[in-house]
This record gives sequence, C-alpha cells and structure tokens, in this order.
Amino acid sequence: MTTADALAIAPALVDALAAARKVTVLTGAGISAESGVPTFRDAMTGLWAQFRPEELATPEAFLRNPKLVWNWYAWRRERVARASPNAGHFALVELESRVPEFLLVTQNVDGLHARAGSCRMVELHGNIARTKCFDCERTADEKDLAGDDVPPRCPHCGGMLRPDVVWFGEMLPANALEQAMRAARECEVLLSVGTSTVVEPAASLPFVALQSGAWVVEVNPDPTPLTPRARFALKGTAATMLPALVSALQARVG
Repeated sequence: MTTADALAIAPALVDALAAARKVTVLTGAGISAESGVPTFRDAMTGLWAQFRPEELATPEAFLRNPKLVWNWYAWRRERVARASPNAGHFALVELESRVPEFLLVTQNVDGLHARAGSCRMVELHGNIARTKCFDCERTADEKDLAGDDVPPRCPHCGGMLRPDVVWFGEMLPANALEQAMRAARECEVLLSVGTSTVVEPAASLPFVALQSGAWVVEVNPDPTPLTPRARFALKGTAATMLPALVSALQARVG
C-alpha cells in the first residue's frame, strides 16, 4: 500500500466501517481479473474465439452440443485452477473477521474467495468447479466425472452432467438471491467491488442498500452507473484499494 492509497481512504468511511455491525460486499469480475482470471467475454480466446459466450452458456446450447459446451467449461476450469487469490480477496477475509454480521455476495464462479478463506458468502452465479445433473440437479462428486462419456453421466438418473453455474435464461438460486437482497436491505455499509453494476439482478443490490439508508462504497478503476450515487467512490483496483481500506481500519481500531 502506498501513501497515496492510504490518503484516498476518507476518515469518515473508516469510522463508518469501524462502527458498522452489518456489512455486505458485492464482488464482480474485476477482483478476479487481477488474479489472471479472464472475464466472461475475455475467455473467448484461442480455439474459442469463433464463438460468442452467449452461444455456449445457455441450456439450449448444451442440449444442442453438450460435448462442445462441456469442453469449453473444462478449459475454463483449468485456467481458474491455475489462478490464485490476490490481495483484494485476502483483504475481504480480514474485513469479515472484524464485522459481526458480514455477507460476501459474489457474481464470480471461480471460487477464489473461498480459497482465500472467506466463509460467510453467497455465490449468486454458482461455482465452475462444481458439477450437477442437467435433469435431476443433484450435485456430482469427483468420482462421478470418471469414465469416457463427454459429458459424464449422472449416477442417479443417467442424465448429462453440467457445470453448476447459472446460464443465460436461467433463474438465480432463489435462496441465494433472497439472502443477498436481505443483506443489502439490512446492512449499514455495502461495498461494491469490481462490478459494472449492469448485470441484473445483482446490479440492483447497491441501489437496494441506498434505498435503505446504507453507506454504499464503490471500488472500481472505471466509472459505473453506481458511481454518482455512491457515498464514496474509490477509484482503483480491488487489489490496491481493499488492502488500503482494511489497513486504515486496522489502524483505527487496532
């Protein structure tokens, strides 16, 4: 953390975080990009450059060509597995340890928050490392992926296994969305980190918090629709600004 980073953290923001009992954090692709995980559309490189992501990330695409879709996600899983959590992920772990009622809501499917140590978390769009059955929706074990079938078959019903992520045209898990909405309504501070705030329904969470009177803080190097309405807009990357924010909080409360 540089001196400039520390100075960018307003004392009023540090005081609000120090006093808050309920904090919600929303994260998007920006925090993972700093770990080398390509954003959804940036993942269309190499052999996959001829496709648009919308052509592969739908139930219809999977039914039309399940092997193609399975192989694309297998390629993406390999890239995610090589990535490591960055300073932004670890800063949120530290923040969680300091807040009595904390919830991390992520749109990312890469699992990096969990690998960093985050516990109180909702994965709105699923997790690319998990697999479930297309038909009965049971979660599959690693042993279920063995064999020659591509994609593998569900040991319970014989249906095709698929990534446990939310595709275009699918609803978000109702329990996860309700938990996220409730946290946004009830929090005193909400941090919106590395997200464009344009992909619904996650994009509405900061505005729900605003309507409930929470302090909304944006961490993003680029302006978004949220920027003019945020109480504080920290212009910078998550890996830079989140450690600076947590460092300032540590200095404030010890």
